[in-house]
Amino acid sequence: MAYPIDKKLVVAVSSTALFDFSYEDSIFRTQGLDAFRAYQTKNRDVLPNPGTAFSFIKNLLRINEIFPEEKPVEVVILSKNHPDASLRMMDSVGKYELDISRAFFLSGGVPYPYMESINAVLFLSTDKDEVKEAVSSGYPAGYVLPFMNESFDEVDTQLRIAFDFDGVIVDDEAETVYEDGGLPLFHHYEKLNKENPLNSGPLMPLLKRISSLQKLQKENMNKMNDPNNLIRVSIVTARNAPAHERLIATLKNYEIDTDELFLAGGIEKKNILDVLKPQIFFDDQLGHLTPASDSTPCVHIPFGIRNQ
Repeated sequence: MAYPIDKKLVVAVSSTALFDFSYEDSIFRTQGLDAFRAYQTKNRDVLPNPGTAFSFIKNLLRINEIFPEEKPVEVVILSKNHPDASLRMMDSVGKYELDISRAFFLSGGVPYPYMESINAVLFLSTDKDEVKEAVSSGYPAGYVLPFMNESFDEVDTQLRIAFDFDGVIVDDEAETVYEDGGLPLFHHYEKLNKENPLNSGPLMPLLKRISSLQKLQKENMNKMNDPNNLIRVSIVTARNAPAHERLIATLKNYEIDTDELFLAGGIEKKNILDVLKPQIFFDDQLGHLTPASDSTPCVHIPFGIRNQ
């Protein structure tokens, strides 16, 4: 039975987030489009290394192997590259056995407006300015930080996704209070509003789709060799008690179930992520992401008061 289109998890990804084309990108920036196209054509048979988002995409697509009738996941490449460069990229998709058949090559055009045409709930890109424009225009997009991902662990098939909470899953209402009055006012405000769910943030649609996949897993445990070996969702937040009550009330309101909750309360998030080992971590503050990005694939969501 085909998976309902309104529940399907569609992720858009740039070619440079999926594969390590940093050297090729430097050719484009220093020598121009013609040199870039010539290099890609000449090196068509050279397999690029995985990019920052590769492990996340690879394990996300594996869900379709477990549920081949539903095929609840789709990944689409949205690239500013010239169609000539598409040959090497699509060859690489095949060599890595990625189930990706749709790709848009726009010759310098802006990719993120095409998210609506494919019903995407996330766009991953290595272009910081492009992502900022997308988020400002209301698109759920993330800037993929550089990460040395020279190999892929074929044995590690569990999809592990970690999210910050404020400014990522929900809006920046609470962060605005913190900015105005510091931690005491923030905790007072959150206690007063502990039963009032926060409004959706840029990645709430993504988390809702992931929650649907988790429910699909629970409904079809007979298809799983290992019930713990599909999806694991974690929230790693700077919140601590008593601000946890509103967080939990918000997740219940949106019918979202997470596997782990880390109320870090000032602990360096990198210390947690190094143990958790997610394939991707989303946060709205570069101050948390930059230290973690040497060991964890990280994505910056340039949303809200923290990014003004």
